[in-house]
Amino acid sequence: MSKKDVHTKRSIVTMHVVASLDGYIARHDNDVSWLESPGNVYKAGVTLDSTEVEKVLSSIGCYVMGSHTYEHALELGWPYGDTPTIVLTSRELPSTRESVEFYSGDLERLLTEVLTPRYKSIWLVGGAQLCQSLLELGLVDKIILTIAPVTLGDGLRLFGTSGPEQRWQLKDVAAYRNGFVELTYEISPREA
Repeated sequence: MSKKDVHTKRSIVTMHVVASLDGYIARHDNDVSWLESPGNVYKAGVTLDSTEVEKVLSSIGCYVMGSHTYEHALELGWPYGDTPTIVLTSRELPSTRESVEFYSGDLERLLTEVLTPRYKSIWLVGGAQLCQSLLELGLVDKIILTIAPVTLGDGLRLFGTSGPEQRWQLKDVAAYRNGFVELTYEISPREA
């Protein structure tokens, strides 16, 4: 049994990111203020109620993020609550929450040996380098990509080189009233 087979039987690794229409997740200075723009009202779009949001959040076992995402989350007042969070970094960062752990070792080991035995649902929430690295390792099971109704023209790309070709199956599409569109993909089963 391969590492990938062991990994997928223990947990689901979900990459959840928001990108501009032209594929950027932030400006070069890591600014994401463009996410706060409500966009045009799409009358046929849905609005999530707090019960739906709480259901999704309560299903998440832990978050994994890079250091810039962590710093931005602190600036926002920490939207991740007390859910265990692993921050990948090689820098000294302020630790303001008991639920946050810092990690600077091997990514594959972190996911396959440390996190998958402990958590059924692992959410990668950025940044781009971390997401690309885990895609290259073949450790992402699901991608939830939310597209914001804005073009940035330049910035930090969501996908640079992301390793070997991978096939994904579209599982859900949601269009929201604020003009954002959410696409949910799962990795396609391997061909026998």
